[in-house]
Amino acid sequence: MGGAAGKAGSPKKAWMPETKVEAKVVEAMRRRETHGSSIKSFNSIILKFPKIDESFRNCKATFEQFDEDSNGSIDKEELRKCFHKLETAFTDEEIYDLFETCDINEDRGMKFNEFIVLLCLVYLLKDDPATPQAKSRIGMPDLEATFETLVGAFVFLDKNKDGYVSKSEMVQAINESGERSSGRIAMKRFEEMDWDKNGMVNFKEFLFAFTTWVGIDDNEDDEEGGEEEKEG
Repeated sequence: MGGAAGKAGSPKKAWMPETKVEAKVVEAMRRRETHGSSIKSFNSIILKFPKIDESFRNCKATFEQFDEDSNGSIDKEELRKCFHKLETAFTDEEIYDLFETCDINEDRGMKFNEFIVLLCLVYLLKDDPATPQAKSRIGMPDLEATFETLVGAFVFLDKNKDGYVSKSEMVQAINESGERSSGRIAMKRFEEMDWDKNGMVNFKEFLFAFTTWVGIDDNEDDEEGGEEEKEG
């Protein structure tokens, strides 16, 4: 009900997270935002695109390892086994909730880009103040450094620290970069992030847009990996 009200009317207060996991992500992001961000401009985020792209692609082997039937997507059972191997303290219900949250094309299978988004959400959810910062959260230190960059980028954009990025916050962030056509760029970037068109961008939407910006999309497995496996 909250979601419908948010999309029809003013989204800021009426919109509610779709799943329990998304509510926890917003809470975790608000906690994280109290620490601030080392990122000071939108341009500095763009400069990190190549390195982030490389880090994501290095995760492909992990994705293929958990895709036991090699069909280019991870199903719920494969994801459950993946979580047990990563030794993450999530219940089966939470794992399935994460699956539903990140399976944006609702094809009952998790593509590579959806898997990356899921891992980043897990990284944020495991941001326990009691855990030493040096300790790896999901057993992938290099990827976790990239995830920290993405969390920092979102924190930078979310000026009022409410766990969401609004259109005006996006405009403000890009205006600070000094681009001549900053207003138009901000609108385009925001539209690419706000895929449910409710006027507010949560961390999940931001991550899906980011995978597209750096060149990772959900067709990649079919076009590249899938064909190579068949030929090999």
